[in-house]
Amino acid sequence: MPLSEHEQRMLEQMERALYAEDPKFASALEGNGLRTYTRRRVYQAVAGFLVGIALLMAGMVAQLIWISVVGFLVMLGCAVLAVTGWRKAPKPGETPKGHTGRRPVRRKRTVMERIENRWQRRRDEQGH
Repeated sequence: MPLSEHEQRMLEQMERALYAEDPKFASALEGNGLRTYTRRRVYQAVAGFLVGIALLMAGMVAQLIWISVVGFLVMLGCAVLAVTGWRKAPKPGETPKGHTGRRPVRRKRTVMERIENRWQRRRDEQGH
């Protein structure tokens, strides 16, 4: 059963308070989180990029065009992985927005649900 919006906000407030009080302890509790994963992914992409360069050069030396093309495609794919991984990596001591240590389960709300939520908020604000 997923957490309600109120429970998610309370959990995020508790996480921020924990980081404010004892950032060292909070980062130790985080363990191998998203930041470590993205950093590892970037390093793997850089290694793959170097393999792509080696394939490109080997294809040129052996005069086999298809090896060079494969090397170029490997380089291109690894460059895309490195750039996307680098952009997604959170800063040290920062948790990604909505990150609670678990993968959040979110489903897209339908138009009707959004309209009903707005209607309910208006009724609550008016005191009905």
